[in-house]
Amino acid sequence: MHLEQPAAFPQRHTHSAPAAVRDGDGARRALRIGLGGPVGSGKTATVAALCRTLRSSFSLGVVTNDIYTREDAAYLLREAVLPAERITAVETGACPHTAIRDDISANLEAVEELEETTGPLDLVLIESGGDNLTATFSQGLVDAQVFVIDVAGGDDIPRKGGPGITTSDLLVINKTDLAVHVGCDLAAMAADAEAQRGPLPVVLTSLAAEDGVAPVASWVREKLAAWPQPRSSPAASRA
Repeated sequence: MHLEQPAAFPQRHTHSAPAAVRDGDGARRALRIGLGGPVGSGKTATVAALCRTLRSSFSLGVVTNDIYTREDAAYLLREAVLPAERITAVETGACPHTAIRDDISANLEAVEELEETTGPLDLVLIESGGDNLTATFSQGLVDAQVFVIDVAGGDDIPRKGGPGITTSDLLVINKTDLAVHVGCDLAAMAADAEAQRGPLPVVLTSLAAEDGVAPVASWVREKLAAWPQPRSSPAASRA
């Protein structure tokens, strides 16, 4: 887990009600966006690309989740997408959805520590470990959810539905550059996703392309613009 277990059993945070915008001291907290999706869909690469794109304009932090390792955080550190103190990891010790939906205590602690140790943040990205199509974040942990799938998983994935597909605030269909190699019909995949989601947005991305994360970054910027929070200095994210 993110912290060693205390002698007394800790309070269990499982609520799904939205978290308060203000912290206990009355200050505005960072916007929290969760990224979930199956193993290998490109969640960590999307987080890395978002950090590179947004770090000059916003003060960022990242929390990653893995079951028994800190592999995703280690990747972000090697790529130097943010200063090391702005990247932290949670070892869930169980299925990833446990720590992002069922008992969010470790992730809440990790987010709160980031904000306490690095100063005011504009945005915290919380990446789930690889999970299935039912994975969702507790509303007590994140303010918006992104679900990432990829074409290599099959173009029937959107038709299969599940909460990740149907209810996430943004659905990302990633690795579109591989469609020709895996026999994926991108138009059908996008149409099926839109049929499942109604008015909720769907974007197609290829992180292999220059500025391939642009549709996701644009969506994040819209969320930040609507978030009632004073902006910190962009230079702080590069310190």
